[in-house]
Parts: sequence; C-alpha cells; structure tokens
Amino acid sequence: MTASPDVSAGNRSNATSTVPSRTASAASAAATACNRSGTPGWRSAQIRAHFAGVPPGTYPRVRELGVTASGYRYAGAMSRPNAQSMKPATAAKKLDVYLPATPAEFQENAITRAELAALQADPPQWLKDLRKDGPHPKNLVAAKLGISIAGLARGAVGDALTTEQIDGLLAEKPEWLVAERESYQKVLREERRLKSLRAEQARES
Repeated sequence: MTASPDVSAGNRSNATSTVPSRTASAASAAATACNRSGTPGWRSAQIRAHFAGVPPGTYPRVRELGVTASGYRYAGAMSRPNAQSMKPATAAKKLDVYLPATPAEFQENAITRAELAALQADPPQWLKDLRKDGPHPKNLVAAKLGISIAGLARGAVGDALTTEQIDGLLAEKPEWLVAERESYQKVLREERRLKSLRAEQARES
C-alpha cells in the first residue's frame, strides 16, 4: 500500500511559510512610494486641478498658504481699509469735537480726507455749535481748565463738559481744581527746564 502525501494543516502551514515574503527594504520603498507627495497619478492631478498656485506634484499646505477649498486666497484676511478714508472717531478727534454729540450721519459713516478738509475749511452749523458750546472732549476740557487729563479723572470729571460747565468750574474754583492746576504748572515748568537743558547740551556737543 502506497503512502499518501501528508496534507495535514501543519504541513500546509510549513509549505506556505517557505514562500519568500517582501524584504524590509521593499516594504520601506513601497511605503515611501505611497507617502510621497509628488507621486504622479489621479490624486496629484486632482490636487493640481483644484488648488491654484500650488507647485505641481505637491500637496497644498492650507494653514501656511491660506488657500481655501476652491483654490482662492481668502479675501477677508487680505482686505485693507481704504487709505483715503477714516473712522468717525478719528475724524472727530481731528476736528476736536465729542463724537457722541455729532450728527448720526457723521457717526455712522467713514469720512474721506476730502470731506474732512471741507469740514475744516468751511464748518457747517452743527460743527460751529459744538466747538462753541460743547460738549467738548476731555482733552479740550483739560486744556480749558489748565490741568492734565489725569487730573480730570482724579477730580471725577466725566468724558465731556459743556462750555457752561467749564466756565462754572473756573468761577467756582473747587479745591481739587486749584490743586490740579498747581500740580500741572509744576509739571510744565519741569518739562520746559529739561527741554532747555537738552538744547544747551546739544549746542555744546
């Protein structure tokens, strides 16, 4: 009786194990080929077709390039304000007026440089009234009272005062105002002394 070949599970396993597997270098090369961003094919072609401005054969780096899904740079991040216009607060500061007291149209719209120049050259009635009667911004209030802006805060004075209120304080001369005026004058004298000293040193050098 002829013996039949052994076809047990163990032998099948041994036979299979004799088949050579891919070497480590081959597997590494395959992995590199799969991960390489410049591999030609439908994937890289799709990227080139969908992302403008991305070098051929490379993946776009969205965070660094700022490219949107459509391939265009996001306009919002690149937009800049018009250099020929300014905010209402800036225009009010240049006109030395208190913004909340200006007309609503002035507060709600950007002011062009040409419009600002026209307001300065030929002030409308509302601007004349504000400059005359107030309420005035705190920098003008401090100047009219002869004190610093910090002195206004120490005297618990609000952001704006009318001309009538300023005249009332000057006539009343409260203690805090007298003290702040004296302190401010000392500061001004010291600033003048230092300025004169620096000028003298510059001439001698």
